[in-house]
Amino acid sequence: MADFEAMKVEILSGVGRAKAKALASVEVETVLDLLTYYPRRYIDRTNRAAISDLEDGVEAMVMARVDSVFSKRLKGSRTMVRVTVRDDTGRLGLIFFNQPWRDRQLSEGQEVVVFGKLDRYRGQNQMTNPIVDLVGDETGRIVPVYPQSGKAGLQTREIRRWVDEALRRSEPRGISDPVPESLRQRHGLIDRHQAIEGIHRPDSINAQFTARNRLVFDELLRLQLKLIMRKRAAERAAHGICHDTSGELVNRFTASLGFPLTDAQRRVIAEVVADLARPVPMHRLLQGDVGAGKTVVAVAAMLTAVQGQHQGALMAPTEVLATQHFLGIRSLLQDLTVPASGTLLAERPLKVALLTNQTPGAERAHIQESLASGVVDIVIGTHALIQEGVEFSSLGVVVVDEQHRFGVEQRAALRAKGAQAASPDVLVMTATPIPRTAAMTVYGDLDVSTLDEMPPGRTPISTRWARSAAEEAEVWEQVRAEVDKGRQAYVVCPLIEESESIEARSVTETYERLQAGELTGLRVGLLHGRLTPAEKESVMDLFRSGAIDVLVATTVIEVGVDVPNATVMVIVDADRFGIAQLHQLRGRVGRGDQESSCCLLAVDAVGVAAERLRALVETTDGFELAEADLELRGEGTILGERQKGRNDLLLASLRRDKDWVVWAREAAGEMLDDDPDLQQKSELRAEVELLLVDDDADYLLKS
Repeated sequence: MADFEAMKVEILSGVGRAKAKALASVEVETVLDLLTYYPRRYIDRTNRAAISDLEDGVEAMVMARVDSVFSKRLKGSRTMVRVTVRDDTGRLGLIFFNQPWRDRQLSEGQEVVVFGKLDRYRGQNQMTNPIVDLVGDETGRIVPVYPQSGKAGLQTREIRRWVDEALRRSEPRGISDPVPESLRQRHGLIDRHQAIEGIHRPDSINAQFTARNRLVFDELLRLQLKLIMRKRAAERAAHGICHDTSGELVNRFTASLGFPLTDAQRRVIAEVVADLARPVPMHRLLQGDVGAGKTVVAVAAMLTAVQGQHQGALMAPTEVLATQHFLGIRSLLQDLTVPASGTLLAERPLKVALLTNQTPGAERAHIQESLASGVVDIVIGTHALIQEGVEFSSLGVVVVDEQHRFGVEQRAALRAKGAQAASPDVLVMTATPIPRTAAMTVYGDLDVSTLDEMPPGRTPISTRWARSAAEEAEVWEQVRAEVDKGRQAYVVCPLIEESESIEARSVTETYERLQAGELTGLRVGLLHGRLTPAEKESVMDLFRSGAIDVLVATTVIEVGVDVPNATVMVIVDADRFGIAQLHQLRGRVGRGDQESSCCLLAVDAVGVAAERLRALVETTDGFELAEADLELRGEGTILGERQKGRNDLLLASLRRDKDWVVWAREAAGEMLDDDPDLQQKSELRAEVELLLVDDDADYLLKS
């Protein structure tokens, strides 16, 4: 791999300055880049569709020859290119809007592969803006089709020719394989030379699958090796706090709750406490569905620190959520005491404080003084916790809620508030369930705990999708009926104000319309991100107290808001939200003992948006929805887009390759148990460092 990386593509015949520039535009600069520029699909020439077989409205792929090309300028600097192609069974028109370069790309007599949806215009068969690949007059049975750029002037037959040359010139030396043969045999994997040949020049479709499996395993193994090495190196370098886990404070807390813990909560608390007893700083991700009881686990972690005379801190992303946590946790801990040697009874009430940017100056100064002296046992706040002047006597456990909303620098800044000699333990929480394979990849540096069981007594939430004006009218009647029973409702909109570029109803317009129309006579409140923190808190206090019947809001209420009397969630233009966000919003109701419902308003939802809404209607299980989300969106939205550097997952898919993710993590762990720095596998180590640079690993660790 290092040898291939050292060779520029200009070493190949036919790659001059212009072609090298074109290849660089698709991030192919070295022979290694070229050999990992994998085909996006394959054409089995013995089994291709004919033009006469195409059906209206159905996507299909055909191979044909170009008959004619016609280019035309339209009004407003728009362009149209019309191409006619034919095979032995008929003709097909291809229409390209605003792709003037197609006129230069396509010429009479070329053989092309066309992929698109057939429609009919004035009785003629045509496809609009289809995908077109130039394949040349291939005689091979399986034809690889590469990602190509018409704008850059790259054609799949050129790429294939250069790949063939690189492989041919590699034959005398062969391509080495750093993965142990015993591991390859365990999983039935071919060697790497065969795999690279098989992915680019398969002699059958099955050979392509076999090659792909091997290269997918390589990608995932490198990634897991890098993440586990980073995690273990950090553990070796860091000095943590050995917490006293023998005290009774956690047991007294759980006994005072008035309800039994779920088996999942007991299991996860045991995992956390075991971490806290070790001298290595904990770095654990706690994921659980809305209402699964993460707060109880977080409090147990902080109390473990407190019973050893350390402090706990919980950082939340918003003032609303921080205040909600403070009120809830203070209520849970109101009867607990901690040892205090200087007092008459040798104990004092456990002290919980709230610190946000809205905390008044005198109170802020008092809280900061109490934190520095150790009088405050647990502090809950926003990023105000990491500001200058906030110091702790002995910060033992840090909990970060909805961790995806904080940058890595903010989390690190809070962790740095601990004593210089020892790093505090960190528990990061998310209520957005993550598919297991994604958690093992994106959060490869974290230990993952999952609350996969709901506490008894949580009221199931029924979900309906209102697809017409008549069904929407029924939803507003349902809201009125719930308010008549003394209940409350949320109405959530995607926008604060009207937008010319987005067709969606704004929160202000909806608030005014409902007040004057469907919900006239009810007490309707308005909440959105442009209100001041004091205004937001005032509105939330009115809603919590029951002085507001219906709260019209943006997604500012997505997480943490807990009003048990609210039984209806109406989401306006629900097709504008993602699955995770819809599920979070739905979780704001069903928090009391009354039957609750979620109403999704979306008249024009089609395609992926409609699939999302169907998934919400079918299940309230956050983990099922996370899998559905991964299926619908792809893992690109989970791994994200890197700012620079090579993306190591070129072939591997967290959806399709779940088993390979697990096997790669197991294999990486075993290798590093025997050889922590891969000193005995120097070629594999060099490959990991070459193909997954620190910037990439940092990105994954921060995601």
